[in-house]
Amino acid sequence: EIGLHVMETWYFSPFPAEYTKYRKLFFCEFCLSFFGLKSELQRHSKKCTWTHPPGNEIYRSKDQNIEVAMFEVDGGKEIQYTQNICYIAKLFLDHKTLWEDTTPFLFYVLTEVTSRGCCVVGYFSKEKSTELVSHGNNVACILTLPCHQRKGFGKFLISLSYELSKLEGKTGSPEEPISDLGQQAYNSYWKGVILDILADPSHKEITIHQISQMTSMTYKHIEQTLKALDIIQYDSAEGYMISVPNSLIKSHMDKKKRIAADKARKYVRPCDPKKVRWFPHHAKLLHKKARVAAQNN
Repeated sequence: EIGLHVMETWYFSPFPAEYTKYRKLFFCEFCLSFFGLKSELQRHSKKCTWTHPPGNEIYRSKDQNIEVAMFEVDGGKEIQYTQNICYIAKLFLDHKTLWEDTTPFLFYVLTEVTSRGCCVVGYFSKEKSTELVSHGNNVACILTLPCHQRKGFGKFLISLSYELSKLEGKTGSPEEPISDLGQQAYNSYWKGVILDILADPSHKEITIHQISQMTSMTYKHIEQTLKALDIIQYDSAEGYMISVPNSLIKSHMDKKKRIAADKARKYVRPCDPKKVRWFPHHAKLLHKKARVAAQNN
């Protein structure tokens, strides 16, 4: 149980031995401390002063009947919090290894802004070391809590991971293997992004290289998506060409209009790049070292 939501778990998660006797665990919706008894959580809640994840807020926006905020949490500084979020993730992800040492990772925690505070709805993590290479994984683990699925949070998390890759000036992709639900979310996101680009009249002639530059998607995933959409063709004289039927573009745009027209639905769209307030982790460390060196001199 987390906040107002009770969820059936899907997989085993290696919680400390003293908690194995409980059939249900109770989590603080802000600091993610967990307890075997509801009364313990209630006592904790009276003392807990947290109202949001313990990190820097890097994004906030109001969308369709919802306001969201994103926080960057350093796994090396907030060890207990990030270990707890990993315990939760393992309950719903079968293929991921639970890392007891969260130091090498940054956690990007998505929250819904409520009158109580910023409540966790999902997150993704990435290795700090990936910032030092020109390409690689921009997501190590990604999860939307089951009680918050089908509200656009998954695509939002994916879209933000690619926006961070754009700011780093490199291509990125999720670490494999990826869960079936995760693969579905990524396939849907990749198709939507590519169709948005191809629907723009100014992009009548465009290459895979240009799409990669615009999106930070890898060539591999762009090619896979074009083939899945059945819009890449081979000509013996011209080579591979992208040919998009108008019916496909119309179907894509009609779907977006239907979502926007449902005013009662709680839904968050992919992130707005203009609202991202973020600086690469290693660039911050280099800047800090340079500032300290300047002060010493």
